[in-house]
Amino acid sequence: MAADLRFAKTHEWARTEDDGLVTVGISAYAVEALTDLVFMQLPAVGKRVQAGESLGEIESVKAVSDIYAPVSGEVVSVNAALPGALETLGSDPYGGGWIAKIKPDDAAQLAALMDRAAYEALVKSQPH
Repeated sequence: MAADLRFAKTHEWARTEDDGLVTVGISAYAVEALTDLVFMQLPAVGKRVQAGESLGEIESVKAVSDIYAPVSGEVVSVNAALPGALETLGSDPYGGGWIAKIKPDDAAQLAALMDRAAYEALVKSQPH
């Protein structure tokens, strides 16, 4: 897990890229907890989102879960190959498993997210 990732309590990760965009995905913990993924709804390019608002959905054989935006802004691209290759979320959650790129309204919102150590502590505190 890269040190430059920030995490939301809802298990999304965010990484600021060199061009200022924020790449968003879901953590390996979330993928493992969901198990047996069967469907994903990506956000529409051009959609405006608020931090904490639903960005899309992911469905497993057990449940449908929202994917929440870790920052407010505009969705500028999505990983269109992902819904047809959901196994990528498990095999490469912090690389090829990215979900969307957001042009943030305020990059400072990333500072409110947890760093890796804080996120790992949160995961360890949750029942399995």
